[in-house]
Amino acid sequence: MAQSSITITCAPCCWGVDDVNNPHLPAWETVLDEAASAGFGGVELGPYGYMPLDTKVVSLAIEKRGLSIVAGTIFDDLVSPTNFINLLRQTREICTLITALPKPKKHEGQRYDAPYLTVMDWGHDERDYAAGHSKRAPRLSDEAWSNMMDNIHAIGRVAQYEFGVRTVIHPHAGGYIEFEDELERLVRDLDPTLAGLCLDTGHMLYSGMDPIKTLDTYWDKVDYIHFKDIDASIYEEVMSKKIRFFDACAKGVMCPIGQGEIDYKGIYELLEKRGYGGYITIEQERDPRNTGSVLSDLATSRSFLQQF
Repeated sequence: MAQSSITITCAPCCWGVDDVNNPHLPAWETVLDEAASAGFGGVELGPYGYMPLDTKVVSLAIEKRGLSIVAGTIFDDLVSPTNFINLLRQTREICTLITALPKPKKHEGQRYDAPYLTVMDWGHDERDYAAGHSKRAPRLSDEAWSNMMDNIHAIGRVAQYEFGVRTVIHPHAGGYIEFEDELERLVRDLDPTLAGLCLDTGHMLYSGMDPIKTLDTYWDKVDYIHFKDIDASIYEEVMSKKIRFFDACAKGVMCPIGQGEIDYKGIYELLEKRGYGGYITIEQERDPRNTGSVLSDLATSRSFLQQF
């Protein structure tokens, strides 16, 4: 497909940045330096609290490196009504920052302008230890699901009507939106005027879904895409254990694209058939103490994707 219709970007999670309280995280400037040196023109903001919320500081930092911010992230408990105020505070602070930064370019076929607000449910031990195991994972009650959808729609309203930012919901291993039945329910209940989907190839496979089939099924809702790959042997190992999702990532379950079991030729054929235009972000979660191979892994992933 036409290279000009897609821009490949990366995210701080490639450096192990998922929990902002982890004492081993690299400096945010290091992530920007290395993303630029690896040839990426865009990055995600990373989890709330990682990069500063100071518009002038971040703007100077990304312009200096020739980067743009393609998405901000809410990675938090979407279920609890008591988290409502916190979620809206994050929405406003993130959107205030990303809309004040230089705007990423728009591609032919791109539905909504970047930057996006990527929203993921997280923070529940009972689901984290059941990541990837649909039969083992508890499901939300109807009331709790309704509370979560209220929170999601509130985020979408604030992002759209106050900032003009498109919210995209990202099913994530270890959260309460992970498995096929939950994605189906999400799409059924989600107001498409307030939010779309960010589907992630690695999370889909980790959770037992076929990435190509799932992308095709929900294509009309897909506004943004994440790429990662899964090492089949390590995946088999971690699925035999009761293990948190990011502990599985620390064992190397996510590998450079092209070295795992996801059919990227088939994915690109689908993207071409469907005429996808916009941003695709590479993510390869890892332990932040294991960042020695970040640049070589990103180079491997980019090189593999350039063949399509």
